[in-house]
Parts: sequence; C-alpha cells; structure tokens
Amino acid sequence: MTHSLSAPSQADTRRMARNTLLLMVAFGTAKAISLAQTFIIASVFGVGDEWDAFVTANRIPEQIVLLIGGGALSYAFIPVFSGFLAHEDRSGAWRLASAVINTVFTVTLALSALGFLFAPWLVEHVVAPGFSAEKVAQTVTLMRILLISTLIFSVSGMFQGILHSHNHFLLPALAPILFDIGILFGVAFLIGPFGVYGIAWGAVLGAALHFSVQVPGLLHYRMRWWPRLGWRDPALRQVIALMIPRVAGLGVVTFNTLVFNNVASRMGSGAVSAFDWGYRLMNIPETLIGSAMGFVVFPTLATFSALGDDDRKRGAMSGALRFILIATIPAAVGLVLIGRPLISLLERGAFDAEDSALVYGALQFFAFGIIFQSLHEVVARSFYADRDTLTPLWTAIVAAVANVLIVGGLYLGYVNEFDGTARQVFGDWGARYVSGDYGGALATLSDGAARLNEQVAGLTGVGGLALGYSATFLIELILLLIILRRRWGSVDEQRLLSTAGRTLAAAAVMGAAVLISDAALGALGWHDAGALITALRVLGLAGIGAVTFVIAGVLLGLSEIRTLPAMVLRRGRPALLPEAPSD
Repeated sequence: MTHSLSAPSQADTRRMARNTLLLMVAFGTAKAISLAQTFIIASVFGVGDEWDAFVTANRIPEQIVLLIGGGALSYAFIPVFSGFLAHEDRSGAWRLASAVINTVFTVTLALSALGFLFAPWLVEHVVAPGFSAEKVAQTVTLMRILLISTLIFSVSGMFQGILHSHNHFLLPALAPILFDIGILFGVAFLIGPFGVYGIAWGAVLGAALHFSVQVPGLLHYRMRWWPRLGWRDPALRQVIALMIPRVAGLGVVTFNTLVFNNVASRMGSGAVSAFDWGYRLMNIPETLIGSAMGFVVFPTLATFSALGDDDRKRGAMSGALRFILIATIPAAVGLVLIGRPLISLLERGAFDAEDSALVYGALQFFAFGIIFQSLHEVVARSFYADRDTLTPLWTAIVAAVANVLIVGGLYLGYVNEFDGTARQVFGDWGARYVSGDYGGALATLSDGAARLNEQVAGLTGVGGLALGYSATFLIELILLLIILRRRWGSVDEQRLLSTAGRTLAAAAVMGAAVLISDAALGALGWHDAGALITALRVLGLAGIGAVTFVIAGVLLGLSEIRTLPAMVLRRGRPALLPEAPSD
C-alpha cells in the first residue's frame, strides 16, 4: 500500500518559515544576553561550590515548571484548545483556558509549598548527597527563593500556549528575552550586595517580566477568564487525561536529571558546574534550532490532526525534520571543533586549565546530542498533536533504563580508573619523597595531576554523564520514529535519509575547512593569545564553517538551503499581531 505525502500549502510553509526565523532571532537575542550573564558569572564564581549550589538549587523549581507550569501542560492543552479554535468555538476555548490556568496555579502552589518545607531533605538526600553541610544550607536558601518564580511561570507558560495556538509567536518570543534581562539585572547589580542570591532574585524578576509581556496579546485576542476550577468540564478532563502520561514522561526526564546531578555531586568540587556549563553551551544551538521549530510546528500539527488532514500533517513534520538536520549536524561538528577556544574565553574569567578540561570533556559528548534532542522536539510533538501522550511515555522509560545502565557503568569505570590512577600516582610520589628525591617527587606529582585530570575530563568523568544525556534522546528518537512510521505509513524516510547523508557530507567538508583554517591561525600565533584574538578566532572559524557548509550543501544538492531564504524574504509579511477574531 502506498501513501501520498503532500507538502503543506505555500501559505503554511511561508508562515512556519517566518515564525521559525522570528523565534530563532528572539532566542538568539536571549542567548546573547545569557552569554553575557555567563561571562560575568564565570568571572565571579567559576567552577566551584557557590555555582554548584545555585545549579543544584534550580533543579527542583525548574522540574516543577517543566512538569506542571507549561512543559507538560502545553502538549496536552494546545491540541484540545486548537480543536476549539479550528471549529470556531471560542467560548468553549476560553472556558477551557480558565479552568486549566486556575488548576495549574493551584497544583503548582501546593508543590512549591512542599518544596519550600522539605528543601533541606531534598538537597541532602535526593539532589546532592555529596554536598557539605554548609553547601547544603546555601542550596536550600537559593531553592526557596527560586520557588517563587515557579508560581509565576505556572501561569506565564499557559499564556504562551494560548498565543501559540493562535499562531502568534512575537510576544511569547519576547518573554524569554525579558526573563534573561531580569537575570542579567541580578547578575550585574545584585551579586555585589547579595552574592549568588542576587542571581536568584534576578530570576524572580525575570519571571515577572516573562508574565507581563504576554498580557497585551491575550487582551488582543479578547481572552476571557472565570475564577473557577471547572473540574467537571469534559474538555479539562481530556486535557488532564492527556497530561498525566506527559507528566509521567517528564518525571522520567526529572529522574534522569537527578541521576546526573547525584553522580556529578560525588565527583568532587566543580563537577556539577562543569556539567552545567557544557549543557549551557550545547543548549544555545539546540534552542535556536530544535525548540524554535518545535514551538512553531506544533500548533500546525495539532490543527491538521484536529481537521483530519493527514497528508499536510506528514508534510509539515517532514519539512521540519529536514530543516533541523541541515541546521544541527554542522552545529554539532562546529561546536566540537571550536568548543575548546570558546571555553578558553571563560578562562579569562575564573576558569583555569583543569576547569576548561572538565567543561570541554562534557561539551564534546553534549554536542552530538544537539541533533537527537532537536529532532526529538518535533517527533514527540507529532504524537502529542494526535493526542497520544502514552507512546512517548513508555519510550522515555526505556531510554531512562538505558541511561541508568550507561551512566552507572561509566561512573563505576570512573571510580575504578580514578582511584587506581590516584593510588599509583601518590604511591610513586611517596616513594620518591621518602627516598629524598624531592625534584623527582615534584615531577611525579605534576605528571600525576595531568593524568588524574584526563580521567575526570574523559569518558569516565563528566563526559560520561554528557554521553548518557545524548544517548537518552537518541534511543527515544529511534523508537518514536519506528512507531510513527508504522502508524502513519510513512515519515518521508527517503527524503530524510537523503538530506541527512548530504548534510553529513557538507559538514565533513566544513570540518576540514575549519581544521585547516585553525591550523593556519595557530601558525600565526593566534592560539593561546589574548581574549580579543581568541574571540576573533572563534568568530572567524564559525564564519568560515558556515560559508563552507552552505557552498558545499548547494553543490551537493541540498535544495532546502536555496529555497528557505526565498520563503522567508518573500513579500507579504504577516502582521505582528494578527487580527483578533470576533466572538
């Protein structure tokens, strides 16, 4: 049996291309602000105890937001809410929105209160059992401040879902920019009087700005709100029924996150921070590409699913995946190639060579997770658009089991290799010291420090945790694509494989160009130079890589590279605020 695969209409494609570009620019702006935060934070805290405490304190609040205040809910809410809009039942849509907002805020308030009360136990026994008593106390205080922001995000995340369902992305795109501006304010002005707690208060301010900027959009679409929970509303029950498996699936994500933090906390001071810095650098291209495309395509998939238009739904998903492949594969290769000089910019602040080795050890394995996580953003949403939240749940469980096995095995290898190396190093050092060979003892200790650092930075150290993170998304992605192909009859796999192969070839050409160019810069003395030269080196290599990839991609027949600019730049720009429908 053959299945036709119709492309989305030209209007659909142009709208998605422009909205994706809008989100990429907005997310890029937010990441630029976040990068400014990163340099200031690195210069003050580096890879050490205080930043370990902040990163750990944010684990529980961010997981509450992910599970309840927007993360899980948007996947269940948008398909049902979009169904009301597709059938022009705006009164039913606003009743549903009111019930969901009120319910989510109530549940988030209860969870935040529990987190506030039991913060000491959560930190000491769940999130970071390897922390000292002083570090635990600091983490608890930070967590209690950050829980305030979860209450704000529980409602603000719903605002994003409502505006996305109307295919309006401007104000939701501005929201994360203002959130980062709030944090930047805390970093720039509150660290002095409050220390690391100033960053937490900046996050609370950013959450308030994230909320406020979206209110005009809701007024534009004439949102109605009723102060009732509406737990007997069949539509709300449908959202809850769809949400429960998604919450459970994100609970698996939370479990994975806690496993990473738990293991990293046992690897000594700086391991949690190094894992977080590597993730932050990886998250920049992933957000610009995967999250942007996922946000844009999801309401379209949900609408096509509600209308039963399977051909346009498959076409929209296929186009989104091809765009992600073309963008993420060179991004992953580039991050590995220029990651070391990029991290060395942070050394100008508070990082030393060993800190940088830890961060780069994680970044190398995070980099290829960009591809899998970005593809996962769209493939998982294809199930949610069909109102199936159970299938992604059990695939997440399978991946979580694999993650525990991978991380557990690598951690045991870390312990055995690290301890064995340490015993050999300090045994040799002790023998030389006792014999009076102080110069030899010093040389042995120096050589041993380098060997120990290699153990930590390599596959059995923080890099192993990053490998487990990336492998989790790869396993889920493979399972979901196999199921989706059987269910839809086709996922346009021939075009996807062709695009992937051509993109890999173009990325290989790009990688060779970057390596040759960097070797030339090294011959000119640009390696181990000052901060300005290093920044120019990173920008220059990134530019050379991008130009080389585009040229190679066009020569290899990647048609999307030629057609995307035409779609985005075509005349007839949509209004920033589409006309509000009449009730």
